[in-house]
Amino acid sequence: MNTTRIAELLEPFVGSANTQRLTTNDLQNISTYIDILRRWNARINLTAISKEEEIVTRHFGESIFAARQLFPARTNVVADAPARPAERSSASTRVIDIGSGAGFPGLPIKIWAPHINLTLIESNQKKATFLREVTRSLTLTNINVFAGRAEAYPNSLADVVTLRAVEHFETILPIAARLVAPGGRLALLIGKAQLTQAHNLAPELVWPPDIPIPLSASRVLAIGVRQ
Repeated sequence: MNTTRIAELLEPFVGSANTQRLTTNDLQNISTYIDILRRWNARINLTAISKEEEIVTRHFGESIFAARQLFPARTNVVADAPARPAERSSASTRVIDIGSGAGFPGLPIKIWAPHINLTLIESNQKKATFLREVTRSLTLTNINVFAGRAEAYPNSLADVVTLRAVEHFETILPIAARLVAPGGRLALLIGKAQLTQAHNLAPELVWPPDIPIPLSASRVLAIGVRQ
């Protein structure tokens, strides 16, 4: 997909501030990602959305909007240059994306914030293979694909845990909350109707007001904080 058109479609989600804009390298990565996604989607069910522009706004827009809220200062991205190798290797912020599926929001967050150490948890083996191919094709580093269930994930807690469009929300959310380190955040991309349920399922977290997602009447970003 044309990178200029991608930039136009993502502007409501990114904003116009120079420090927050997507670089040429970011936009090319998104274009390549879309090509891989559409090719794989013909073989396995990754997304019900088939039109490229809807993929950009519904999947990338929402994911990058979340990334912008979680990591507002793009300190390792200058102008149109990709992150320098030393910056790419300084993966001090741990992020876990549960039920990654087609990679949203985890991989767009990684494109926005290349310094993070990202784990994608996906129990479907074919989808996990897709995630590895995207990671290789975009030459993204410090990414681990855990092909298993979230409750079986054996590693340490994360600074940020993300969750979007997963089945069995009432079962997965408490598991996601337990993976949040002290001082860390649980970021949910959900419908407004799920907010009360989310607060009740993770009462140990502090829930500031939710943030409306651009171009949506019902979708919000809810961020719970572990004290």
